[in-house]
Amino acid sequence: MPFFHEQSREQLRLTYLASWRKWRAGEPLAPLEAQIARVITEHPEYHALLEAPQSALEAEYLPEGGTENPFLHLGLHLAIREQVSTDRPTGIARIHALLTEGLGSFHAAEHRMLEALGETLWEAGRRGKPPDESAYLERLERVIIVAGKTR
Repeated sequence: MPFFHEQSREQLRLTYLASWRKWRAGEPLAPLEAQIARVITEHPEYHALLEAPQSALEAEYLPEGGTENPFLHLGLHLAIREQVSTDRPTGIARIHALLTEGLGSFHAAEHRMLEALGETLWEAGRRGKPPDESAYLERLERVIIVAGKTR
């Protein structure tokens, strides 16, 4: 999703806020805005934050603070949906389908996949290289095994 790579943190947050505002107002949405709004509707725990634009723009989400970054969380959902729709990396659509079947929910499957994606992206950033798709798929295969045991 190159669109997100071209934006500053503030611009990205403004995109989320505008998408949510427009969806709530019943205004027409561009395709990306509709995707963002759809993911936000699935996360009611973030609605109050997104309805307070100034607070949302100023909020800091540092790892040592122990608070999850809602924009990162929502963005990871969008990334996984894009990956599944294009089956890139190859095999991710199968993994998502297996998790969805096993967990009974598309959204629950994504939640199980988020950590593997986050870890893969963090590792790539640390190394200064593109994400390792093979390592990512291996992490996801482990998620399937764990999900099968926790059903």
